[in-house]
Amino acid sequence: MRRNQAPAGVAAGHPETARAGLEVLAAGGSAVDAAVAACLASCVAETVMTGLLGGGFALVFDAARGEASVLDFFVAVPGLGAEARARELIQLEVPFGEELVHYAIGPASCAVPGVAAGLRELSRRHGRAPWDTLVEPALALARAGVAMPEAHAACLAMLEPVMTYTAAGAALYAPGGKLLRTGDVLRQPGLVAALQLEPAELDEALLALSDERGGALTREDLARYEPVWREPAALDYCGTQLVSRAGLAPIGPVLAGLPRLAGLPPAERVSALVRALASDGPETHTTNLVAVDADGNGCAITTSLGLGSGDFLPGLDLHLNSMLGETDLLRGPLEPGERMQSMMAPSAALQDGRLVLAGGAAGGTRLPTALVTVLAGILDEGLGAQEAVDRPRVHPAGALLHAEPGVDEGGLAALEREGFAVRRWPVRHHYFGGVSVVSTAGAAGDPRRSGLALALR
Repeated sequence: MRRNQAPAGVAAGHPETARAGLEVLAAGGSAVDAAVAACLASCVAETVMTGLLGGGFALVFDAARGEASVLDFFVAVPGLGAEARARELIQLEVPFGEELVHYAIGPASCAVPGVAAGLRELSRRHGRAPWDTLVEPALALARAGVAMPEAHAACLAMLEPVMTYTAAGAALYAPGGKLLRTGDVLRQPGLVAALQLEPAELDEALLALSDERGGALTREDLARYEPVWREPAALDYCGTQLVSRAGLAPIGPVLAGLPRLAGLPPAERVSALVRALASDGPETHTTNLVAVDADGNGCAITTSLGLGSGDFLPGLDLHLNSMLGETDLLRGPLEPGERMQSMMAPSAALQDGRLVLAGGAAGGTRLPTALVTVLAGILDEGLGAQEAVDRPRVHPAGALLHAEPGVDEGGLAALEREGFAVRRWPVRHHYFGGVSVVSTAGAAGDPRRSGLALALR
């Protein structure tokens, strides 16, 4: 391996997700094979965050061609989208950190999903392993059940009103009336059948529930949906070409406007980050993973269910997305068939035509904060990957500045003098997003999401 090329490995937001990707990578799979297998595993291990009925984006770097591309498999607006907004949605208040956030859930909040179609398209275009090989790690997890890591159990506790809204959800996440806690095993036996369904069979099951429960999906919506390949946004940053998915998360513009941080005193560094970062977008629950193979190919995938609608496909344990109920995603009129907006920004950094970093983040409004902080830490300040991910974060939300323990107090005091109200969090928290990265500076999973990074030996 060249020293200026990212090493082979996998990083993800759950240990079992990372292990699934590494298993396929070690068996000779490509970076995309590993990422697809990891994403399928995340649809079993991380169902508090994501699932097959959600949407997402992937950034793929093809080393042989020296090209990066983005696959858009985010959710689309149903033909009955406008009508669905007028239907009765279930209004909930969910504690997010110290704040109550308003959500709308229920079957009518489900947009046209894309994860299942997107993963098959990634495999078709860039994979070399058979589909059955990619599904097997996820099937093994579905058969055995998955222990809940600390961060995922904490998120489940926060989302309990949604995840247990229906009897189906309560049976999965609060068996016997007791909500799962850290170390408890999440059992979703229906996912064994769900993972083996053909796309048309999955569509039929989803359509049947939507029709029965007053959802917005139609047969035409599901039939016409397809993943779309798009050009990534690009900019020169700290001696690399940074490529990223353009969207609501302004990763490129923020980095372009960020002064060089290397060598700045800690207080000035905090002030520079806060001034550069925006904070506009939805409070969704998301996960991210990344894989790099020995040939220098890379793939970063970010997926989400939104909050989740609270409804599950009978017998399949699949949670419906709630994207039509995420009001901050509804930018402009709802046009049937059009993609909804998203904060997701899977990214890569290239140097002399080689991949030196692949990564992405989860975290809704905190996604750009987390990703910009880590990218700047690695590419500008020369930090190791885990050091950059572990570093305490700040997140500006209007005039309110959220700060993790360990953020420079001199910088926070200066920002308070400028008019910011600083909320000092008592512990490191999943509120501040979750980054997964594989780079020449190492690989890292985010402890805020119980993440894990594994290197191919």
